Amino acid sequence: MQKKNVIICGLYFLLLFVPGACNKNVGDTVEGEYVKYTIAEGEQYCDKNPYTPVSVDELKFIVKFDSTAVYKTKDTLNQHSINKLYGFSDNNGHHHEFSARIGWRWKNDELHLFSYVYNNSISTPDWSKDLGKVEIGPEINCSIKVKADTYVFTVGGKIVTLPRASKTAKAEGYKLYPYFGGNEIAPHNIMIWIKELQ
Repeated sequence: MQKKNVIICGLYFLLLFVPGACNKNVGDTVEGEYVKYTIAEGEQYCDKNPYTPVSVDELKFIVKFDSTAVYKTKDTLNQHSINKLYGFSDNNGHHHEFSARIGWRWKNDELHLFSYVYNNSISTPDWSKDLGKVEIGPEINCSIKVKADTYVFTVGGKIVTLPRASKTAKAEGYKLYPYFGGNEIAPHNIMIWIKELQ
């Protein structure tokens, strides 16, 4: 009986004092940690794509890619297309009207991140800028900041600014999640891990 009490007390101690022992598991995720997003083969949208309203002046997050970020499009011209990683719609509008996102692309055996903006339903090459080459595996710090008529994109130490036509003081809209394309569907399962920062 005494041995059983010692075991119970030991388990209770672990639950109370070991970090992470009481974290709530949600599918592939643990609260406060990375969320694993999967874009299934033949799809464009990721598996976790809820409607989440936002009112933010900055969205900060860490992303990790694995080898599934390496892909080849059927049409070679589509290798230039920028896939969407994370961001938000703005101006209380649809994301094809007003939005700011960080995008990603595998091309010439390199993974690059990009700024990607819609203003008044227009997304031009001038509103998408290369934020630099990133590596598969390591954590990559990213941020999209709203400053009046400007979006400030940061990846690692690189900063890019783009115009913002939205009139709200903060970005007002909904969260935008990983998406493949462009015109093509995912050629295989693609996994991306994202952790939001305060």
